[in-house]
Amino acid sequence: MSTAHGARARARIEVTAAIKDEARRQLAAEGAARLSLRAVARELGMVSSALYRYFPSRDDLLTALIIDAYDSLGESAEAAHQASADPYARWIAVCAAVRGWALDHPHEYALIYGSPVPGYTAPDTTVPPAARVGLLLIGIARDAHEGQGLDRPALPADLRPEAERMAADLAPDLPPETVTALVAAWAQLYGLVGFELFGQFNRVVEDREGFFRHAAGQLAEGVGLMPGSV
Repeated sequence: MSTAHGARARARIEVTAAIKDEARRQLAAEGAARLSLRAVARELGMVSSALYRYFPSRDDLLTALIIDAYDSLGESAEAAHQASADPYARWIAVCAAVRGWALDHPHEYALIYGSPVPGYTAPDTTVPPAARVGLLLIGIARDAHEGQGLDRPALPADLRPEAERMAADLAPDLPPETVTALVAAWAQLYGLVGFELFGQFNRVVEDREGFFRHAAGQLAEGVGLMPGSV
């Protein structure tokens, strides 16, 4: 790589980062629905045509922000996942990391788990980053299943076909009962975080960290994980 080419590549990386940083400031101030490439360009002292060379449309910029948010959340959860060999403890640590990241990045959390942005459809490129936390939770259940085993949750007979379909799609090596409980726990985790972040726990829950850890433990037990299950 020539020196000139390397300098251009570095400059592009720096400008791209500046664009995304300004877009995140707009998210915090105005919300995702009002994100504007022209406003971003204006704040950065760029002409719109120059910004379009980096992000051809608002949707392209939104997609980049969404992928960055999912990846940042995933990295936090994956770092917490390394804290213990005990599946139950790892589950609690991953759930706590999701909550901690959300409280530190409320506007980015709202972008990926809040109301859909009008007129925007997320492309397939957002799917792998979005799956990172879910795959961690599946992996924790798999480790327990392959170790001392999991308590199998009860499963109504009329739900078994759907449970078997989900298991085939998501984790064919796990019992359908476990996969059904994992999907429910995954949804409930983000429900707990969203209720706290968006104010639904105001004047209801005061010790929110303690409440969350208790609830995360209940989710773990619902999947079949128990303390000291390694």
